[in-house]
Amino acid sequence: MAAPLVEMTGIEKHFGPVTALAGVDFSVGEVEVVGLCGDNGAGKSTLIKILSGAFGPSAGAIRFKGSPVRFRSTRDAIDAGIETIYQDSALVEQMSIARNLFLGREPTRAIGPLRDMDRAYIERTTRELMNRVGIMKALDPDTPIGRLSGGERQAIAIARAMFFEADLIIMDEPTNNLGVEEADGVMRFIREAKEAGHSSILISHNIHHVFMVVDRVVVLRHGLKVGDVDRSQTTVQEVEELITARPRPRN
Repeated sequence: MAAPLVEMTGIEKHFGPVTALAGVDFSVGEVEVVGLCGDNGAGKSTLIKILSGAFGPSAGAIRFKGSPVRFRSTRDAIDAGIETIYQDSALVEQMSIARNLFLGREPTRAIGPLRDMDRAYIERTTRELMNRVGIMKALDPDTPIGRLSGGERQAIAIARAMFFEADLIIMDEPTNNLGVEEADGVMRFIREAKEAGHSSILISHNIHHVFMVVDRVVVLRHGLKVGDVDRSQTTVQEVEELITARPRPRN
């Protein structure tokens, strides 16, 4: 049996006297979509920040692609093949679509003894990527991110993760504040990322969105893992009960 893409074992995180995570085990398989669910304060964001290099764990171990890792920064995680897409997409509104796609990783070309950004390549690739993630309307790559809709911004963030061949794409509440059509677009992007060979973690309070795309659901409550179930073997109601620790009345 192949090793998981991600294997986090015994993860703990303490902020002074506050325990945010208490001995959490969490894994993601190759080309698997895992839903990470829980109420506010459950520890979801803390776990993801540890995996993405924003926080260090107080205890526990992480293996990625079969090898032990300790990410000391988000750049470490990105370089290893982990891209995180936050609710606000972590895009720079004043910059263009093209600059945001390649921010910090701009391709260059030689001009005599000097090197400069390869603007033709960036523009051509930006158009290809926008088409790939379903942005069909004619958008100029120089369009500032601030002029895009919420769904289009999410699409650009996902396109960046897919282009740089992230093995794992983490999406933190990607459908918050989106309309129905835009949220459906994000769900489509997650499916397409899986078809392209990427694993994903989807954090969402919308259980119905989770059930549309994930293979497995992990539930945290008060810093503890209280559920790890195959989506096909459970129901929305059962997951909600795990999140709240209260059974819902049956009809």
